[in-house]
Amino acid sequence: MLDYENEDALGLAARVKRGETTAEALLEAALARVDARDGELGALVVRAEDVARRAIAEGLPRGPFEGVPFLLKDLHLGWPGVRLTNGSSLFARHVSHFESELVARYRRAGLVLFGRTHSPEFGLTTTTESRLHGATRNPWDPSRTAGGSSGGAAVAVAAGYTPIANAGDGGGSIRIPASCCGLFGLKPTRGRTPAGPDAGEGWSGMTTLHAITRSVRDSAALLDATSGPDPGAPYAAQPPARPFLDEVGAPPGRLRIALQRRTWNGVETHPDCEEAVEAAAALCRSLGHEVEEAPFTVDAAAMREATLVIMSVSTRLALDARAAALGRTLAPEDVEPATRAILGYGAKRGAVDHARAVQTLHATGRALARHLMDFDLVLSPTMATPPLPIGRLSLSNPDVEEQGRSVLATIGFTQLANVAGNPAMSVPLVWSASGLPIGVQFVGRMDDEATLFRLAGQLEQARPWGARRPVLAPAAPGGGRDPARLRSPS
Repeated sequence: MLDYENEDALGLAARVKRGETTAEALLEAALARVDARDGELGALVVRAEDVARRAIAEGLPRGPFEGVPFLLKDLHLGWPGVRLTNGSSLFARHVSHFESELVARYRRAGLVLFGRTHSPEFGLTTTTESRLHGATRNPWDPSRTAGGSSGGAAVAVAAGYTPIANAGDGGGSIRIPASCCGLFGLKPTRGRTPAGPDAGEGWSGMTTLHAITRSVRDSAALLDATSGPDPGAPYAAQPPARPFLDEVGAPPGRLRIALQRRTWNGVETHPDCEEAVEAAAALCRSLGHEVEEAPFTVDAAAMREATLVIMSVSTRLALDARAAALGRTLAPEDVEPATRAILGYGAKRGAVDHARAVQTLHATGRALARHLMDFDLVLSPTMATPPLPIGRLSLSNPDVEEQGRSVLATIGFTQLANVAGNPAMSVPLVWSASGLPIGVQFVGRMDDEATLFRLAGQLEQARPWGARRPVLAPAAPGGGRDPARLRSPS
């Protein structure tokens, strides 16, 4: 399996289907890389090797990803019998007792689930650090953040554990770690993938679930396998005209692209990120697209208030339910300092404030829809800053004000798509002079992932990124795993 890291997920599945390898061999290759690299990087927090082996032994569905190792984010998604900590000491011993619909769809696609990746406490920050599990480190520079909240997923893909991993995005949490780790990350349209059976939506519709991948086609094929409403869904995205995978490689035509240089929230953009978006704009023009500077503005104060209200009351709901399950009241030390601050913010707001916040989300989405009547896409940096040092964005940063300012620098371009519900993607086209990946973002019209996938396929062909890898410890041939390091799923 020396070529394990050089294949994307569809490529590995094709090898299984042709009989050139087996699901068992792919799992061994994945675990060998975890053993060799995760001690430094800290991407995995739950390892469920026995569950994966049992799934293979019982026979895998002949889906598009048959036999491919896969990881779930350690946030919300139910996986029966496997630990789900949500990055919080309150959930350190919690075990899932039901299966989320999205997880069932992953299994039906043939994916072999073998663990969970690190998420910060309740996904409330844009790094992947937690008091419970420590820090997930960027494989390009271990002193830097891998982004968040899906940083564990991004590191797992960047470090070669698997070519594809589950992720979620409530303010940029797919696109930010994809940018930090040099990967492709697409946030689908609101309602594209299922949230059930235990929830209708996350963060009043700001959160959408999908994946971080190395190749564009893996992202498209996985969305084909998982999209569509589940029973009782409160709403759903419009179905695509044809499979998303068919869009990858299809000519995008001459696109009208609005160039956005300034953040939505007023944070200054780092020169490296400005250079990255200029390079992306030049590449788009060379491919025949029309790129015009056309800034879109929002009421930054209203949007910040709305998102904080929604995040804080949603987190309070989850914490109250956990406290009731534990049969006790919450104590301040149960959560990290920035989490306490977010909860305190919500405690001062009432039901009318929440209703006003949802109205703000909807009004912002309508305004962006009007802006996109004149353009096919909006192009911007993914982040206003290169990956920040470990500690700055942590929910346990003793300087809560610094933590908040740092978060604003990471979400200054991404959060708009969550508020509006539009699909958006981070594409790894640029690396800085210091060797750090700098992603660029494209935001599409509501329900129009197709245009994003067509452009992404064109960009991937014009500026291939798949061969760019961080320098990592070699995996032992044939596995070479140390049984003493294995952890129980529960």
